[in-house]
Amino acid sequence: MSLSRAPRRSRSTSGRAILLTAVTLAGALTLTACGDADGGSKSSGSAGGNYVTGSSGIATVAKADRTAAPQLDGETVDGGTLDTTTLKGKVVVLNVWGSWCPPCRAEAPSFAKVAKELEAAGQPVAFVGINTRDNTKQNAASFEETYGITYPSLFDPNGKLMLRFPKGTLNPNAIPSTIVLDKDGKIASRTLAAVSEKKLRSMIDPLLAEK
Repeated sequence: MSLSRAPRRSRSTSGRAILLTAVTLAGALTLTACGDADGGSKSSGSAGGNYVTGSSGIATVAKADRTAAPQLDGETVDGGTLDTTTLKGKVVVLNVWGSWCPPCRAEAPSFAKVAKELEAAGQPVAFVGINTRDNTKQNAASFEETYGITYPSLFDPNGKLMLRFPKGTLNPNAIPSTIVLDKDGKIASRTLAAVSEKKLRSMIDPLLAEK
């Protein structure tokens, strides 16, 4: 009798352990995002009620309701330094990425192309990457070389820069995330999924047209 009961207890314990592991893994994947390109929610509003998320997955903030982005500064992947507060007067495109993230690799050609086209056209736009969860700069630098990324990326292996965004604003709380700042350095739009060239343009062009 004791022999028949022992396997049942073992199977029950094992089942609970497997379930716990699955739940933990699901939570980790949610935090790191790496979702499908062009995904998005059709819900609107926020905790603060100051932004609206469209069916494209892009959240936008009316000009009068925007809040200032935090200072993002530090060492870049290529060994330089960068401070985003010096970029006021330009539309600033912030892209959070990691070389290990498949959706980041999928969207990289779009970022490289749009950045080069806008620069060639003399548009007041600055692209800034935030490289996170890469243990070495070498991996990040190889990613930039592979995909032709020529704009600078802040090296943020522990995600500390992402935590500088105030609660209740459009935070870069997934990887990849893209946040676009208006010419006054205020948060204007965000998406938490990989973007296409068309989607990226739809975030930038309205801000270039603002007076």
